[in-house]
Amino acid sequence: MPLSAQEVVASTGVSPSAPAADVLPSADDGSIFNRKNARTIQLKIPAPRGPIIDREGYPLAQNRVVYQLALQYEQFEVEERERVVAWGRARVEAAKLLHEGVSEPDDDTLYQHYRHRRWLPLYLSSPMAAEEAEKIRPQLTRGLELIDVYERYYPEKDLACHIIGYTGQVGKLPTGPISPNEPMWEMSEGRAGFEKIYDQDLQGDPAHLRLIFDENGKMLLREQKGQPRAGGAVVSTINLRWQKRAEAVLDEYSKRGAMVVIDVVTGEVLVMASNPGFDLNQWIPGISQKEYDVLREDPAKPLYARAFQGTYPPASSFKPIVALAALNDQVITKDTTVNCPAFLTYGNHKLWNWSRSDYGALSVIPAIKWSNNPWFAQVGNRVGSGSFLGLARRLGFGTITGLPLLGEDAGLIPTPEYVRKTYRRPITEGDAANWSIGQGAVLATPLQVAQGMAAIGNGGALPKLHLVMQVQDSYGRVIRTAQPERRHWLGIDYNAIENVREGMRQVVDGGTGRGAGLSWTEVCGKTGTGQWGPESKKQGVAWFAGFLPADEPRLAFACLYEGRPGQKVSGGRNAAPMVPAFFNSFKDEIKEMIAPAPKALLVVEEGAEAEGISEEGVLRAIPVEPLETIEELPDDADVPKALPVEDLDLIEGEDGP
Repeated sequence: MPLSAQEVVASTGVSPSAPAADVLPSADDGSIFNRKNARTIQLKIPAPRGPIIDREGYPLAQNRVVYQLALQYEQFEVEERERVVAWGRARVEAAKLLHEGVSEPDDDTLYQHYRHRRWLPLYLSSPMAAEEAEKIRPQLTRGLELIDVYERYYPEKDLACHIIGYTGQVGKLPTGPISPNEPMWEMSEGRAGFEKIYDQDLQGDPAHLRLIFDENGKMLLREQKGQPRAGGAVVSTINLRWQKRAEAVLDEYSKRGAMVVIDVVTGEVLVMASNPGFDLNQWIPGISQKEYDVLREDPAKPLYARAFQGTYPPASSFKPIVALAALNDQVITKDTTVNCPAFLTYGNHKLWNWSRSDYGALSVIPAIKWSNNPWFAQVGNRVGSGSFLGLARRLGFGTITGLPLLGEDAGLIPTPEYVRKTYRRPITEGDAANWSIGQGAVLATPLQVAQGMAAIGNGGALPKLHLVMQVQDSYGRVIRTAQPERRHWLGIDYNAIENVREGMRQVVDGGTGRGAGLSWTEVCGKTGTGQWGPESKKQGVAWFAGFLPADEPRLAFACLYEGRPGQKVSGGRNAAPMVPAFFNSFKDEIKEMIAPAPKALLVVEEGAEAEGISEEGVLRAIPVEPLETIEELPDDADVPKALPVEDLDLIEGEDGP
């Protein structure tokens, strides 16, 4: 029958010395000048990190109390190495019977800890939850302790993992002589995402603990100075409920893909999902090299944040920009038609329409509706690549958004210099044709595509995006907050925007993006299907991006489906269905968000005739009893009078839309 933890310890026959019962310790016994084993120690009590929460207050990163088994040496009268090691080894063996995650220090570690650090615990185990700690607490023997420590915890595991990030240990606890202000347990620091970017805000203020031991290892004084003050809170713009649904939709519709949803009015990013992800708790308290290698070598690339690090050809989701540039520059009008054969020839290459059909003469709205490649190739060359690529830059393509994201990719909008350096030639008509349909050198992230849709949706101002609503200190006071603002006006004719919006509305209403339709509001959108990655893999990417509602847009979005090698994909078939799968889950919430402001009700007296006013929607005044007559005041009564004020000058804005 195996021995218990207590029996393992008892079997060693090793015990430390203890002071005589009739000797009372005093503070004088703690002097480090007249007794070599006495110690005065000052330790740092680490503060818990502040939380990262979503816009509604739900935790995305928080702390929890966990427990670690530790060896606590006692003072030996005879400090022989063999005796010290044997005593410590017995406690390690006892700890292994209590908990699976117990490390086994070598003999030298046990002895050196006694020599230099016997007043402090030697941590033996990995962290354990309170439930497990309570089970083994009654079985602890002398020399074994359960130490409670703070640990970072991610309650939603892999949710928004690429945004939140993770922490890592600042360094292992010292093993030599005790230094002043050593931490009582291993401290952590941000290593990725918000955890790293806002590390200074999330770090709290530590307290300090002063300990005095006498010659026999007896504690004479334990004095704590202050209380650890937790770090501040980072309040994200992410909506946890929406983010969960977005990631579930990606799991169902796109094993590898991304989804971004932006508030057109405020610029707040409500959803930014990349699939697949990884469990952030793997990094707590530290990830093993083996576990990390599994993630790094996974062909699905879970460490890769597709939403803001993945650059893809935007394909036909880029076409509204070409149409906007052409309309704004008056190269075409709403009614200008362009002959659209099944294909166009540029050099040795044929640029086919996706349907391989001859569409005849098309104007801008049906060209957007049917995503006609020959129309955009011809119009793109008419307006010139400099014009539509310049507009793309004003829409945020080719540059990072400025959000607090590590590793965000800027994408690529080619320039004449880029073409000369890369291809050793000037820009050709074939280049402009390819770029006008979002192919070739044009690359963008899903975040950039959603941002561009937000600018088109709100009438022509590129909003400054926000991923953090506010940062609070440990007392809950707001020390930084985000306000809606624009990056710049686009300077686009409003009629041009209206025509492009109409084309995008028809994409969903009978066009290539019918699968994105919602029964309770109109969606404007654009499908996209592009070639992506090495040509040998024959890999495609599918898009659906847009905004809703069509008349007064409030939410912009981009959905990305990353195809498998050899798989045939299309924006209408693979990406568009993600739109109803996501937005229908929040139908009532979004309907309330996009509802127009209530109209003022007309109030008329009962029985009064109001010419031109129908009975419907008229609120009748309810008759009330007449007020008692107020006595007339004498002429010399002290009646307060209004004070004259000077007229205020009208303050004009710096600029307008």
